[in-house]
Amino acid sequence: MDAAVHVLVSPWPRQGHINPMLHFATALVDAGVQVTFLHTEHNLRRLAQAPLPPRLRLLSIPDGLPDDHPRSILELLESMCTTSSAAYHALLLSADVPVTCVVADGTMPFAIDIAEELGIPALAFATHSACSYLALLSMPKLGELGESPFPADDPVCGVPGMEGFLRRRDLPRGLYCAEQGDGDPWMLKLAEVTARSSKACALILNTAASMEQPALAHIASRTTTGYAFLWALRPDMVQMTSSALLREAVGAVQGSKARVVEWAPQRDVLRHRAVGCFLTHAGWNSTLECAMEGVPMVCWPFFSDQQINSRFVGAVWRTGLDMKDVCDRGVVERTVREAMESGEIRGVAQAMAQQLRLDVAEVGSSSSELERLVRFIRELSIRSC
Repeated sequence: MDAAVHVLVSPWPRQGHINPMLHFATALVDAGVQVTFLHTEHNLRRLAQAPLPPRLRLLSIPDGLPDDHPRSILELLESMCTTSSAAYHALLLSADVPVTCVVADGTMPFAIDIAEELGIPALAFATHSACSYLALLSMPKLGELGESPFPADDPVCGVPGMEGFLRRRDLPRGLYCAEQGDGDPWMLKLAEVTARSSKACALILNTAASMEQPALAHIASRTTTGYAFLWALRPDMVQMTSSALLREAVGAVQGSKARVVEWAPQRDVLRHRAVGCFLTHAGWNSTLECAMEGVPMVCWPFFSDQQINSRFVGAVWRTGLDMKDVCDRGVVERTVREAMESGEIRGVAQAMAQQLRLDVAEVGSSSSELERLVRFIRELSIRSC
């Protein structure tokens, strides 16, 4: 373990952000770097039994909200910018082993700002795709170019590298209607914090060069189907209807072909040879996991980066189908059947999986980039001492 280097990894306290940053922290530990992973107190209590690498240290700070608070995104962000920022500042000053580098979720620019105020190098970690990050960075430019608002199927010309296929409907909902005053406040805030995160001394993108080379290059230059199914349905995902009632209703229609569960080990399920396709909202973690296993996707995006991810799946990588803006039962059935039966889609998905496995192999591009990042962090840490 390199005693001269101590990295504090600070994720945004949502599971979709915690997971990739926890994998990243584990990779740093495996590379011989001393790492502390920072939870909120609320999340640490919830995740206390989760298995962790033996050399990964956990600390926590308050998020300023009571345990029974629903923690909407904007309320959580506002509370953390006030309550958590003070605790974060105190933690950096009082750490028993001095922190020599901070890696903070790009959704938490206050963590980067505080570290830099104290003279600690800070890196931003983007948990969404590179193409979504680039689109969010380009939002001010779209307004200047008169690209927003515009008809749903018109191409977007102001996002570098995506001019040929990106449409208004592929942008995160709430951004393209901002000029009319009815944009989603969270998406507008996300565009703002993304722009701020791009000012960090370095940016870490959770992707592979073989998937998103054009977007990476531009960022660098800027600084009822009849099939059996498994449905993972969290109890807190459905309002006004209990998950038990949904399981009963689905079972009545599908019989033994249907399984509705509150949780499933997604990566293990995707690895199973019985899985023919994955119906997903196309969040970046799910998209990466599915791509790694070569499973065709049917994308039904809901918010945030899911819109752009689903467009890349259907129009660029061609590893699945984009079912955007669709709620019709017949369309869902036809789309799932096409994904299940298309040898072409499955072949392309499996070819991408093979390439991604090469990327993360010992001499692959992603492994090489991780080694380069570890060297960079060590150099920053030495300079900050």
